[in-house]
Order: sequence, then C-alpha cells, then structure tokens
Amino acid sequence: MTEEHFTSLTNLKSIRLSGNSLKIVFDPEWLPPFRLTNADFSACQLGPLFPAWLQSQGDIDTLDISSTGIDDILPDWFCTTFSKSTNLNIENNRIKGKLPANMETMSVVYLNMNSNQFSGGIPQLPRYISEMDISNNSLSGSLPENIGAPSLEHLKLSFNNFKGHIPVSICELDLSALSLDHNNFEGELPQCLRVSELITLSNNKFSGMFPSFFQASNSHEVMDLSRNKFTGILPMWFGDLTELQFLRLSYNMFSGNIPPNIGNLSDLSVLDIAGNSFSGALPLSLINLTAMTTKCTSRQAINTWSWVGYLNLPVVTKHQERYYGYRDLSLETSIDLSSNQLSGVIPEWIVSLDALNNLNLSFNYLSGKIPEKLGIIKSLESLDLSRNKLSGEIPSSLSNLTALSYLDLSYNNITGVIPSGSQLDSLYSENPNIYSGNGGLCGRPLQKNCSSDHTSQQGDLRINNHQDHELEPFHFGLVLGFILGLWTIFCTLLFKKSWRVAYFHLYDMLYDKAYVLVTVSWARFTRKTDAN
Repeated sequence: MTEEHFTSLTNLKSIRLSGNSLKIVFDPEWLPPFRLTNADFSACQLGPLFPAWLQSQGDIDTLDISSTGIDDILPDWFCTTFSKSTNLNIENNRIKGKLPANMETMSVVYLNMNSNQFSGGIPQLPRYISEMDISNNSLSGSLPENIGAPSLEHLKLSFNNFKGHIPVSICELDLSALSLDHNNFEGELPQCLRVSELITLSNNKFSGMFPSFFQASNSHEVMDLSRNKFTGILPMWFGDLTELQFLRLSYNMFSGNIPPNIGNLSDLSVLDIAGNSFSGALPLSLINLTAMTTKCTSRQAINTWSWVGYLNLPVVTKHQERYYGYRDLSLETSIDLSSNQLSGVIPEWIVSLDALNNLNLSFNYLSGKIPEKLGIIKSLESLDLSRNKLSGEIPSSLSNLTALSYLDLSYNNITGVIPSGSQLDSLYSENPNIYSGNGGLCGRPLQKNCSSDHTSQQGDLRINNHQDHELEPFHFGLVLGFILGLWTIFCTLLFKKSWRVAYFHLYDMLYDKAYVLVTVSWARFTRKTDAN
C-alpha cells in the first residue's frame, strides 16, 4: 500500500490492518491528510525505518506497530508526538538504542516494548503508567532508587541484564504482577514488597528465606522462584496460598519436609520443587490437588495480564523446558519432585491424580514397588522414576498408557520380565536407556532374553517343590516311628517287673563280659610290649 490509497481519506480516524502481510510504503516526506486516534498495523510491513509520517499523528490514543519489521532507533519526537497516547505497542521489532530520557512526560498507561534491542538503563517512568513490558531487550544496570509511577500494577523486566538489589522504593507500588526473571538481580527481596497475583523471579541470584510478604495476600495465581539461592524450610502458612495454579520453586536450597498442608492448594495444576533438599515421604495431602484429577471438569485460565501474549510460563517435561501461554497452561498438569532427598514408597493413591500429564520423581531415595495401577492415569505423557531404589516388577498396566511419549525407569533395582506392548516397544526404540541399571530385568526389547531361563527356573522350582512334598511324609513317619518305639520299650520296662529284672540282668551280664574282654586284651598287649 502507498500514500495514494489514503489521499482522499481526510476524515479517517481509526485504521486496523493487523494480521495481514501488507507492505506499507510511504514517502518519508508524505504528510497524511488525516489525524488518527486509533491505529493498528500489527504484523504489517512498515520497516525497516521508523515510519516518519507518524510524527504528524499527535492525536493518537492507541497505536500498535508490533511485529512490523522496524530496524531503527526511536526518533527524537517519539515522546512528544505520543505524549497523549494511552496505549502503545511496539514489541517484536529490532528497535535499538536507549529508552527515551523524557518518558516521564508521556500519558501512556499501557506500554509494550518487549522483544527489541534496547540497551542502557531505565529512565524515570511515565507518571500514569499502569502496565509496562520492556522484557527481552539488552537493558542493564540497577533499577532506579526512585521508581516513581505510583499507578504501576504490572511490571515485566525479564530477559535483560539488570543487576543489583531491588530498591525499597518498589514497596510504594501496589503491584498485581511482577516479572524479573532471567536477570542478574541479587540479595534479599524487600519484605515490604506487595505483589498480589503473579510473580516470576527465576534465574537470578536472590537469596534469603521463603519471602514472608507472600503471607499478606492469598490471591497469588502464579509463583516462580526457581533457580535462585533461597534457603530454609517452607513456612506453615504456605498452605494458605489457596489460589495458586502454578508453583515453581525448583533449584534453590530449600530443605525439610514437603508441608502437609500443600494439599490445600487444590487449584494447583503445575507443581515443580525439583533440585532442592526436601526430604521425607510424599505427603498424603497431595491427593487433594483436585485440579490434577479428571473430577476437575473445568480449570480457570490464568488471566492476570491484559495482553494475551504476555504470560509465557515454563514447564519442564520430557527433560525439556516448554513455555505455555496463559490459555494453554490450564490444560497442563505436572508434578516434578526430582533431585531431592525424598524417601519411602510411591504411594498407591498417586493414581487418584488421574489427569496428570507429567510425573517426575527421579533422583531421590524412593523404594518399594511401582504402583500396580499406575496405568490408570491415561493422560500421562511423561513418566520419570529413574535413579531411585525401586524394586519389584514393572506393572503390566504401563502398557495401557497410550499417551506416554517419555519413560525412564533406569538405575533402580527393578526385576522380572518387561511388559509387552507396542507403546513400550516404541519408547525403547527411541531411547534404549530407559531400563539401564536394572540387572534383574529381561525379555523383549532387551537383548537379555529371559523367557527360557525364567521357564527353566520355574520348572526346577516346581520339581524341587514336588520332591520336597514327596519326602516330607517319609521323614515324618520315620521320626514318629522312632519316638513310638522308644515310648513302647520305656512303658514296658516301667510297668512289667519281670521284664525290668530280665533287662537289668542282661545289662549286668553284658557289662561283665565286656569288662573281662577288655582286661584280658590289655594284659596280653602289655606282655608283648615288655617282651619286645
């Protein structure tokens, strides 16, 4: 499209061309005959230069030029031209340079500058800003000591190079959502921080105990504190965070038992506490996570942010970190307790969480058998029980998991014949190590064909058992006859005097003969010895 298409549109106030692949080519000197108030050119081709004709559009309230191929710096007139605008979206371009120093003069309420190439620090923010996304850039330095922006509710600074401590002035904000993940922030969080619904702090160097400011609000839906340096045990009031749907505390230094009141978080669909030092058994209260069951007919979508594409949350499944949008996340159910110090057995009640997509209990000290009815969880796509102390046989019900696309049972003490099934065979062909480290396993698809050995051992066992059963009556009769014979002789001697007298007379006579024989033999032996 060129300026010729707009020459006669003098009364044009609103234009929406989003979602097309239109290439809009205007002469840099062109002066439009209209004054727009709303313009949406998302996904059109406006670049590579920042559109110069927009300088004349000082009445614009809402402007969306996201994903338009702009590869330029922001012009000097950006803040003055759009000083009255309340909604600006310039995300997903290649706009570079520093953020405008005079941003504070703008009236913008919603500002999205995500996924560009901005560098430098953060200037004074616009005074009326409510939602701001400057994530996925190359911004650096510390946050300003005075953040300002008293109306700020949603702040996303993730995937930048910010460092240092979080200033105490952030406590002046009443935030609904705060995203600081994938930076280099460090130290303890201000305990006066107020965030009510969503907080993502992963991949930083935050330290200290589990933040106490979470106790001030039980309306959190998303909490991601993973890959930091948090320590200590989870507090008793942890179970009061009943609105949580996404919880990720993985790869910190938390310890102690998993709180028994974690079952209060019935809306939880993603639980990831991998890579800590949690110990003890799996708490029975996990059975109350009803969002992970088929009884939960509808899961509420997380809708914290007004921008649909804003929320991208990571879920580790099949040894991969996958990102889910807020609409898709409500369909994902996952438990990851791997790389801890958990002990005890895998309880049979785990099968009651029959809407699970991912179950990872690897790298613990779990023992006992794999639950026999694990195959009830038809939705299971990923199952990792590797590096434990599990024993017994692989339940045949695993062959019923038709949705299963990742399985790892390696390095346990599992024995017996591997269940047959096309699903398990295909999983083995994709990853031949899923049964490694279990010397007692045999049969297809392993090279160790145990069908004949197993049958032979079973046959030998049956023969030995049969022979043992045949010998048992003989031994029993022999012992019984011996006892009865002794008792017969004893009773006869006890009650029959003539037999008793004859018995002792015979005993004395035999004793005398034996004595004479020994004495004579000894005398002859001594004479011969003396003669020699």
